[in-house]
Amino acid sequence: MFSQQSFQMYCAGMFMTSAHVLNVKNPYDNTKVAQTFLAGEPELEMAIREAQNIASELAEIPSYKRFNILKQISEELMAMRQRFAELITFESGKPIRYALSEVDRSIQTFSVAAEESKRLPSEHIQVDWTPAGVGKEGILRYFPIGIVAGISPFNFPLNLAVHKIAPAIASGCPIILKPSSLTPLSTLMLAQIIDRTVLPKGAVSILPMDRQTGNKLVTDKRISLLSFTGSPEVGWKMKNNAGKKKVVLELGGNAGVIISHGADLEAASTKCVVGGFAYSGQVCIHTQRIYVLENLFEEFTEKFIEKIKTLKPGNPIDPNTDITVMIDEANAIRVENWIIEAVNGGAEILAGGKRDGSFMQPTLITGSHEDMLVCAAEVFGPVVVIEKVKDFAEAINRINSGRFGLQAGVFTDSISEMNLAFNKLHVGGVIINDVPTFRVDHTPYGGIKDSGLGREGIKYAILDMMNPKLMVKNC
Repeated sequence: MFSQQSFQMYCAGMFMTSAHVLNVKNPYDNTKVAQTFLAGEPELEMAIREAQNIASELAEIPSYKRFNILKQISEELMAMRQRFAELITFESGKPIRYALSEVDRSIQTFSVAAEESKRLPSEHIQVDWTPAGVGKEGILRYFPIGIVAGISPFNFPLNLAVHKIAPAIASGCPIILKPSSLTPLSTLMLAQIIDRTVLPKGAVSILPMDRQTGNKLVTDKRISLLSFTGSPEVGWKMKNNAGKKKVVLELGGNAGVIISHGADLEAASTKCVVGGFAYSGQVCIHTQRIYVLENLFEEFTEKFIEKIKTLKPGNPIDPNTDITVMIDEANAIRVENWIIEAVNGGAEILAGGKRDGSFMQPTLITGSHEDMLVCAAEVFGPVVVIEKVKDFAEAINRINSGRFGLQAGVFTDSISEMNLAFNKLHVGGVIINDVPTFRVDHTPYGGIKDSGLGREGIKYAILDMMNPKLMVKNC
């Protein structure tokens, strides 16, 4: 469908090629999806200089025009919904049902950004709280921070890029986005929509790059903000190398779930299977660790295993497929090795555990220890650990014990347990009677500890992309 296409990079408002061809492969069958091109230092320099040139013009665009630009992008995405979903499926191996959901979320993300562009923050401050302030008034406004660098991952190739592009447009900041070299095509097709708007050329550049060139987004002093979504090891290293620029990091985790008294075990098990195995667990808020109260453990585990058995493997373009290959065989081998390590350490496989090329069976493990990789690290694959706990407090302690703190899910009908979880869980978000995999795109999203720094979510990303400035007037 796309194999004869050549997706050009989008640099400083122009579509162009380079001498460095990048062939994008379908993870399911390793066939060529389409080709694009890698930007080098000359193209990146062109993008940065043009972003500098149009920064003032971009900052002065009135809110109604920003709104119209963002709504146009949202509406054109809607008109091309199926085509975008198919492209995401082919380049990432994501089942088409989840690819369609990702496109829907991207449409909504641009729509929310359009609304937020009309309510950029400002504040009137009463200054006369002290004698020195008598006869004066304060006005606080927010101004674009400058050039934004966005680096997005393979697992949500469109929507996680949109979470950087849309707030940049809304806040009046030029942005240079580096998509994953594994999945750059959907963002380059998005560039074709952006190019049809009246947004000044150079406001958005989308440049596939190798890591050496892309690292200049981290180190270049002309860039004011770096927004990175990816692995903790890479993200914290980027922060150390970023100099004085502002840095926002979304770095994933090993999300935990508590199953407590009063939980609807049927509903909870269904949601946990989806949370654990959607897109083969390649989701930063993938349901990785489930802690079940002792007297519920057997019944819940039985329901969970039965639902795993109903997952349909197959070609991701088939609308009936639930689970398919991982992004590549290297990652599938890594996950398999983590499972082997757990079993060698005394853990038991309750379901799955086998690998065939890039396909890793949906796997359920029990009898794990907190220092095993399947517990302590971000598995980013179709593996769930399930353990029994004696009470709710122990479950909270088990979730808090690790280095990550992105989101957690709690299934309970107890108001006191809901409040206890909210107050005591060391995470960025607590989801009641649903899995930590739940996210809607206008809410603040991010974590603590090794899970990141700052928050995504359109309103909150806009705040990161703007600087406050105070004017004090003598009346």
